[in-house]
Amino acid sequence: MSQSAAAPGSLAGLVVLDLSRILAGPTCTQVLGDLGAEIIKIERPDRGDDTRGWGPPFLKDKAGNETQESAYYLSSNRNKSSVAIDLASAEGQELIAELAAKADILVENFKVGDLKRRGLDYDTLKQRNPKLIYCSISGFGQTGPYAHRAGYDFLIQGMGGIMSLTGFPDDEGGTETKCGVGIADVMCGMYATVSILAALNHRHATGEGQHIDISLLDAQVSWLINQGAGYLVSGEVPGRLGNGHPTIVPYETFPAADQSFIIAVGNDTQFQKFCDVAGDPDLAKDPLYAKNADRVRNRKTLIPLIRRLTIEKTAAEWIRLLEEAGVPCGPVNDLGQVFADPQVRERQMRITLPHPLSGTVDLIGSPINMEKTPVAYAKAPPMLGADTQDILSRHLGLDSERLCELADKGILDLGAGARKKGQANS
Repeated sequence: MSQSAAAPGSLAGLVVLDLSRILAGPTCTQVLGDLGAEIIKIERPDRGDDTRGWGPPFLKDKAGNETQESAYYLSSNRNKSSVAIDLASAEGQELIAELAAKADILVENFKVGDLKRRGLDYDTLKQRNPKLIYCSISGFGQTGPYAHRAGYDFLIQGMGGIMSLTGFPDDEGGTETKCGVGIADVMCGMYATVSILAALNHRHATGEGQHIDISLLDAQVSWLINQGAGYLVSGEVPGRLGNGHPTIVPYETFPAADQSFIIAVGNDTQFQKFCDVAGDPDLAKDPLYAKNADRVRNRKTLIPLIRRLTIEKTAAEWIRLLEEAGVPCGPVNDLGQVFADPQVRERQMRITLPHPLSGTVDLIGSPINMEKTPVAYAKAPPMLGADTQDILSRHLGLDSERLCELADKGILDLGAGARKKGQANS
């Protein structure tokens, strides 16, 4: 398959058939698209990706009216083409199989077994395309007692342990708390991306594709990181520490005269510098607090002492003084402050792309910075079915008459501008 537009990225020339929806799969395929792969996003006619309706907020058109493009959908679907095909129909399934026969990579997040009964599972498709890299993303994996269950980010955060570590302790009025973004989905998508790139390298060496089985729960357990390893080493179940760190102290938010700010002391030298700036150098010499291990063991007495010191200055004063002393510190920014931050702006983490409804749309940029093959932002997240004609005519050779016939039968959605018979263009 050929690229529909020049893409300077390192994955240019690769074609990804994206059968995923919601967040984990789309996160994965957006990264691949940013790196230059052509992403063919398959959506249900008339409805599309579930997240298109997950608002408000919704993108506003040039007249200021709400559209049907939600911010949630926009967050993870740039650099893709939208092809609206009815997967429930035999003809729709055959079209997908034909696309898979020419694709390099397929990403899906259907319930286990759903695609097999449609003839779109890996074992079936590899007969047509032995080089196909087929990545299945599911809540619990393709095997195990929970394989049949649907998985959602919130459920996985609970089941995978991160909620038991997030939030303030009971004695401080806290409770188990999920992360404010769908981090289980996002991290699963990142693991899927890494797996696909590894499978591509294997294919370069052997010429063969493979099946990849990635689950939200596995990914969540994996990124318990130091807390998970701490439990496995000690056998002790950790509790919630609010903004505190389990093995570094002081490493949390502290009250200033006007608002909270962060102190992130990573070693004993930095703690001494903090105490010097705070006007209490002897605190760092106290045997209860001199070493990090001592500070961790005695955090319940140390933290109140530090809070009595930090309340004496404003957050801006503390940040200025501690930065001058080489003590890691910083503000707690809201999202308005994040996207106004000069460092964030300099690193181009806020981007603007053309959009047919609104004129332009602001999106979050990619954090990937590559010298030779930089990411490219070729197109905004597509409207439903916007590329059905182009993709099916270019890749499968369907002419205008056949496209209109399939559209009239409800198997295809040719997009908002070509939904009536006779409006398809070859």
